[in-house]
Amino acid sequence: MERTGKIFFYEDKNFQGRFYECSSDCAELSSHLSRCNSIRVEGGAWVVYERPQFMGYQYVLMRGEYPTYQSWNGFNDTIHSCRLIRYPSSRHRIRIYERPDFSGQMLEFSEDLPNLMDRWRYRDVHSAQVQDGVWVFYEHPNYRGRQYLLEKGEYRRHAEWGALHPSLGSIRRVVDF
Repeated sequence: MERTGKIFFYEDKNFQGRFYECSSDCAELSSHLSRCNSIRVEGGAWVVYERPQFMGYQYVLMRGEYPTYQSWNGFNDTIHSCRLIRYPSSRHRIRIYERPDFSGQMLEFSEDLPNLMDRWRYRDVHSAQVQDGVWVFYEHPNYRGRQYLLEKGEYRRHAEWGALHPSLGSIRRVVDF
C-alpha cells in the first residue's frame, strides 16, 4: 500500500525563511536549502537524515509541527535527505531479545514503551524481529537521543539497525493519522 505524504523544510526557526516542499523521497536536499531549522509534516510519516543519500543520524517525524531542530531531537540544523516511510498495515508487533541472533530473554509487545526499563530488566537489546508495522528505537527513555528506524524484518544484531551500541531507553510505533 503506497502512502502519500507532504513535508515542508524551512531554513529558519518557526517556519520562516526559504522553504522546500517535498512529497516523495529526496536523496539530496542541499540544492534546495542551505540549512533546516523547522519542519512541518502535513501528511505521512517521514525519516529525515543528517547526510545525503539517506545516511547519518536519522529522525522520524510524524504529522505535526517542529518549530526548531531541538523539537525533533536534532543535534544541529543539518538535514540533507528524506524519505517517506511506507508500511503495509496499521497493526504493530515486535519482539526484542536480550542477546544477538534472537537468543536469551524475549519480550513481545504491540504498544509504545516510553521507558523500556518498566517492562524489560535489561538496558540492552541485541536483536529484534519486527512482525508488523514500523518502529523507532530511541537511545534514552521518553523518546530522546539517537533514533533508529526498524521496518518489518529481522535484525540479528544492533548494528543492523544502525546502532553503535545495544543500549535502548524507549520504543515507539510509527503511526500515520
